[in-house]
Amino acid sequence: MKIEEDIWYGNHWAKWLLAPLSVTFAAITCCRRALFKSGIKTSIKPSVPTIVVGNITVGGTGKTPLVVYLCEQLTSAGYKPGIISRGYGSKAPQYPYIVNSDSPVEQSGDEPFMLQQRTRCPLVISPVRSDAAAYLLAHFDVDIIITDDGLQHYAMQRDIELIVIDGKRRLGNGHLLPMGPLREGPWRLDTADFVICNGGNGFAGEVNMNLVATPLRRVTNNELVTLDKSKSMVAIAGIGNPQRFYTTLDKHDYVIEEYLSFPDHHAFTAVEIEQFAAGRTVIMTEKDAVKCQSFAQDNWYYLPVNASLDSDFLPQLLLKLKELTHDSGS
Repeated sequence: MKIEEDIWYGNHWAKWLLAPLSVTFAAITCCRRALFKSGIKTSIKPSVPTIVVGNITVGGTGKTPLVVYLCEQLTSAGYKPGIISRGYGSKAPQYPYIVNSDSPVEQSGDEPFMLQQRTRCPLVISPVRSDAAAYLLAHFDVDIIITDDGLQHYAMQRDIELIVIDGKRRLGNGHLLPMGPLREGPWRLDTADFVICNGGNGFAGEVNMNLVATPLRRVTNNELVTLDKSKSMVAIAGIGNPQRFYTTLDKHDYVIEEYLSFPDHHAFTAVEIEQFAAGRTVIMTEKDAVKCQSFAQDNWYYLPVNASLDSDFLPQLLLKLKELTHDSGS
């Protein structure tokens, strides 16, 4: 919504009307953290090293491509990673729920299904992430857990925290919800092991990450295709920050005739896309494509992206993991 963007990422006067609610939100979250820190509320520690990939702002910051990157790099380094997720928007018959290639997207949720398809790593979803972690360890041979989101899920302990921020929007107006876009205050960045700046140009001490587009694929069958980029297309996005997708298209010289943005995790229908597209070529995100595959037309395509990070990030991460393994074995 435009008013939300103006308030959170601009200097709209209406933010001050929300200040009392932000004070209440701050008090609630502070008390919650204190209860876990004091041990009054129970926090579960998985038996293997656990990496949380999260953010402190509402909306998409690029966590999912980073999870894919971590799975690929850790597998190459000899680890056996598994993924856990809340499974936002999923309608699984029961939780915890194992996501695999046969899982209906409406049961698994769009992001978990896409992650499992891209990484081929074991993946379990549950609203209670500690339950998902226990189920993952009980059913799969994994030696490291990667949590997709869950930074504020203090019921599960973690060994390494990665906080992803949008390089352009940063922390918006710097206020907590609903006055601003923050789930936790800016101080939270100082407690993370790594702050990942998606979009490059990070501040001192931050790791730069950029999303690199790969060749288009056909939605119906994931077939690699080569299209004339000068051909006019319509772009569709149902993600947390659609503008990032549109900017990527512009950077790669795709000619976009019209844009259509939906809420994050939107459940697309064939009718609404066909009405908008009117027979024209459609380009969408990979996360959206998994929900449209069953009814997609042959001229619908998606643009996969890969995360590229500063060259010194991976060695530092592997060193931290090595220290964790050494400490647990001593």
